[in-house]
Amino acid sequence: MSSRSTRVPRDAVHHPLFARFYARFSVAADTKGGIGGLRAELLTGLSGRVIEIGAGNGLNFAHYPGAVSEVVAIEPERHLRRLAAEAALRAEVPVDVVPGAAEALPVKSEAFDAAVVSLVLCTVRDVPRALAELHRVLRPGGELRFFEHGLAPGHGMARAQRALDRTVWPRLFGGCHTARDPLAAIEAAGFEPTVYRRLTVPAQGARLPSSFCVLGSARRG
Repeated sequence: MSSRSTRVPRDAVHHPLFARFYARFSVAADTKGGIGGLRAELLTGLSGRVIEIGAGNGLNFAHYPGAVSEVVAIEPERHLRRLAAEAALRAEVPVDVVPGAAEALPVKSEAFDAAVVSLVLCTVRDVPRALAELHRVLRPGGELRFFEHGLAPGHGMARAQRALDRTVWPRLFGGCHTARDPLAAIEAAGFEPTVYRRLTVPAQGARLPSSFCVLGSARRG
């Protein structure tokens, strides 16, 4: 058998060091930084079939309400996907963790009642294409729930974010970008925001380039 035929396919995303850092940091942020409560707010009231993009290590899974019949959780990074699969076993709703990239979702069109993006649009390579894919897989009138960080309202911090995005930040933090505008991107993709609020995370203390967040929902037209 040739070496080519036995080669393991490369994952769409490969950040092994950052994945291990994130797996530890995210758990601490959930318990001490208040993000766990924001995850619960993000997911409350959902029902039916849900697709989650960039599931990470599966911290959202514990917050899905019982009215959700199935969650298809897409995670491209191998280490985080393994942790997500373990978290899925503890979830109170059925969760299927699968590999895949946000820009080419391995699911049928108009197959889901809701979609969830949670601290992931900062890292995808092509945000418009990823959101177009979410628009494709949601049924007409389906709901997009989002909790994302992005561009700061103040000019000084926004300039600093843009400078970081051009230099060290994506390299240090697994492809993350701090100066994207997730709400504007969601609207440009054909979603109509229904309710949202802006917040800083953490709520108190020093403001980081990644502190400026938006949490809410939008409808697919």
